[in-house]
Amino acid sequence: MDSKEQSLLHPWKDEIFQIFKAGGVSQVAYVPDAGHSQVIRHVLADKNMRGIPVTTEEEGVASVCGAWLGGQKAVLLMQSSGVGNCVNMFSIINNCRFPFLTLVTMRGEWAEFNQWQTPMGRVTQEAFEMMGINVLRADRPETVAEVVSAGFDAAFQGGDAVAVLLSQNLIGRKKWDIK
Repeated sequence: MDSKEQSLLHPWKDEIFQIFKAGGVSQVAYVPDAGHSQVIRHVLADKNMRGIPVTTEEEGVASVCGAWLGGQKAVLLMQSSGVGNCVNMFSIINNCRFPFLTLVTMRGEWAEFNQWQTPMGRVTQEAFEMMGINVLRADRPETVAEVVSAGFDAAFQGGDAVAVLLSQNLIGRKKWDIK
């Protein structure tokens, strides 16, 4: 499926990118993930944004905090399985009062085939909340833009720390591609 077909299939992913663009995001840190791939492609194609691939999610937390210190808005894209890796790094957000926005594709929910994903998927929201990060959730395509926009404003206008969870049902069922 090419990029144009993906955009027609998931127009809400294009809306996420447009929220970033309109809001002046200049850096997007990400751990490569199929659920975020359409947004990542847009970021990489935009001459005014810098896509920053990171090897671990906690590296992404440090990257977006550093961008803020350098006077730029940044967002972190990650998968729910990586949230547990970040718990210690989330303390920097709270202690230094950084505005923070992360979009998290959920695993371990609806139709999960990989049971290694299930434990973290069950506690993702709780992990964020225990670390003082507010959680918003998008479960339907027609609500994504409003939820992401609300999270963006809370972070960059209100100075809050926000995680937007994109449900597994929204992202779509993942399957092993066995050949």
